[in-house]
Amino acid sequence: MCGMPQQPPVRSTPPRPSRPDASMSLLTNVMDHSLDDGYAEAAARRKTEGTAGMPKTVRARLGLAAGLVLAALVVTVGAANARIAAPVVAKERQELIDRIQRETSSADKLEGTVDTLRDDVSARQREALKQGGGDRADLVGILSGAVAVHGPGVKLVVNDAKEATQGGDGDPRETNGFSDTGRVRDRDMQRVVNGLWESGAEAVSVNGQRLTALSAIRAAGDAILVDNKPLVPPYTVLAVGDGERLSTRFQNSADGLYLHALQENYGIRTSISVDDDVRLPAAPSVIVRTAQPSTEKGTT
Repeated sequence: MCGMPQQPPVRSTPPRPSRPDASMSLLTNVMDHSLDDGYAEAAARRKTEGTAGMPKTVRARLGLAAGLVLAALVVTVGAANARIAAPVVAKERQELIDRIQRETSSADKLEGTVDTLRDDVSARQREALKQGGGDRADLVGILSGAVAVHGPGVKLVVNDAKEATQGGDGDPRETNGFSDTGRVRDRDMQRVVNGLWESGAEAVSVNGQRLTALSAIRAAGDAILVDNKPLVPPYTVLAVGDGERLSTRFQNSADGLYLHALQENYGIRTSISVDDDVRLPAAPSVIVRTAQPSTEKGTT
């Protein structure tokens, strides 16, 4: 049986795989043509004209040699000057270090002298208070902060809120220039201290700083100052007095309720406890002021 001749099977050619760097044509072009075409043409032209490479004429070679010699001379002179100046700079530096050390030592000695004189003045002031106080010298020394004191009292700790932040726009405590940031302010500490005095405290200290009738609690930025000394939280307030009675009267006072409101509304952390032996140091300096009766007629 005759049939049509069979055609050979057609084999399909598999597609040619693309180059791995086909998507990076810009980088490939930069790598293959690292030299700009214009520079390449200029280099080829110079090579054709015979101007590439070293100078051909004697005059040009002498000029190149003179330039190299001059450059080497400048570098040599600069290195020599730097080497000569190095000992001078080192000497001046050492002299400056020695001067700083001498001045620092002198300042330390003066500071020690100031501390000694301050202690002497404080001792004399305390002695004057004792002599002028008569039978009430001990009470005068305690009330003025001239002597250290210990006895029953209370320990009150005031601390910033856990999430205390800087800044803010509100003013919920109605304090001038301060906003609600969850931080204890100088106005808060003033009310706490005044509340303790009014509740019967005989002596008060804040973070070991003894308070007197002339003590000031102020602010410098976000820091609280007691007699111009900065304190950091938590603020530990110690007060000597009738412990149980002092604690109850303070918590029921307007200032105690104010502190409780700070705790409830702004997260200020507070705690108060009665202690059988509270110890307060003497004030670092006591200003002695005296009064004399008037001798003018008609005065009482």
